[in-house]
Amino acid sequence: MSPSNVVDVHTFLDARPIGRQQWLVIGLGLLILVLDGFDTMMMGFIAPALVQDWGLQRHVLGPLMMSGLVGLSLGSLFAGPLADRFGRRVVIIASVAFFGFWSLACALAQDLTMLTVARLLTGVGLGATMPNITTLLAECAPLRRRSTLVTSTWCGFAFGGAMGGVLSEYLIEDYGWQAVFVAGGLMPLVLALVLAMLLPESLRYMIQAKQPQARIVAAINALAPGAANLHTRVVSSEHSGLVAARQGVGSLVRGPYRLGTLMIWVAMFAGFLNLYLLSNWLPITAQSAGMSLSQAAIIGAVLQLGGAVGDFSVGLKMDRWEQNNVVSLMFAGSALVSVLIALWADGALALYVLVFCLGYCMMSANAGCFALAANFYPTAIRATGVSWVFGIGRTGAILGAGAGAVMMGWNWSITQIFLFLCVPALGAMIAIQCKRLVASRALGAVSG
Repeated sequence: MSPSNVVDVHTFLDARPIGRQQWLVIGLGLLILVLDGFDTMMMGFIAPALVQDWGLQRHVLGPLMMSGLVGLSLGSLFAGPLADRFGRRVVIIASVAFFGFWSLACALAQDLTMLTVARLLTGVGLGATMPNITTLLAECAPLRRRSTLVTSTWCGFAFGGAMGGVLSEYLIEDYGWQAVFVAGGLMPLVLALVLAMLLPESLRYMIQAKQPQARIVAAINALAPGAANLHTRVVSSEHSGLVAARQGVGSLVRGPYRLGTLMIWVAMFAGFLNLYLLSNWLPITAQSAGMSLSQAAIIGAVLQLGGAVGDFSVGLKMDRWEQNNVVSLMFAGSALVSVLIALWADGALALYVLVFCLGYCMMSANAGCFALAANFYPTAIRATGVSWVFGIGRTGAILGAGAGAVMMGWNWSITQIFLFLCVPALGAMIAIQCKRLVASRALGAVSG
């Protein structure tokens, strides 16, 4: 290929088919999110064994469940601005190593306080990893396939959570609950070394950050050999219309981005409240309702498997139909299935089927919100925007985990818990529709 005099990175990436380097980023992102899902969801599977081993009451696990989520929120809020300043690659690698180290430390905890602190720090690393791999994936993908690639990669998170259920049952039975933390720590540390060798930086970010010409040319040629040389002028037409006035968190709530940002925050808050209430407390609630420890672990894994299927498919729908409507429909579906579980689930098989459907709707809605955020913000503030969607969502997760502890203390039944889940899901559906109707018009007026 002859080098061009001018390369517009925005159209260059969108016009090309997905190449080998982009598939590499997708594969590495998938691995990261598998381990993220495993580490994030493991407490829900460990909790019953921890209660038995340490002789605890179920409701005293509330601070432990919430500590990891507080860390996730803090990591998300700080990591995005850091990635917009220093790059996506370095923040991702450091974060994966950080949560791997502190997961290993959890295995050495001797009491609930030590375990709570270690889970808090594990959560900081996890929270910094997730939004930045989402941002990197969005910036490597062509626009016509962005939602599909972002959400399908997120099925790795759900798969990791499901893997946590299966692997936790085996490890706890043979080696004790500490072995789950050891596995959740060693795998990320190995992956961090692989990332340091293979993970590329976002080309869109390199242009935004005005990195050296030689480095940018090398990145372009890695995607399309011979497409550029040191005399090529590299630009990005993304900034010709919708550009943030400045970088930073404040830019998310100014001008045409304000309402869309607030509505995505509301939807993500509600979606994560439901997800983490179930992920942390469903196995132990099922056990208290008469299921065995094995059945309780399986039902938690079924929720995650349904989510994996939903994550894979929702992006295909979003790239084909109006994105906001697809996400709203998934939130509505999760409310409907919650009612069915509360009122008509009779027997283990019916419960497994409905919980699978709930995982499909609930997690695909959340993954859809990530894709909406990645599409909503320009490169200059994308990492900040996506990370704050995560961070605000994690506050909902904290409330969900805390609400679960309160529900356990009040001895709520499965019926009461699932009826409660309808309220946040319907609120999220309304918020996304508000974003579609109002925020899209504001952005269209600016671009026009």
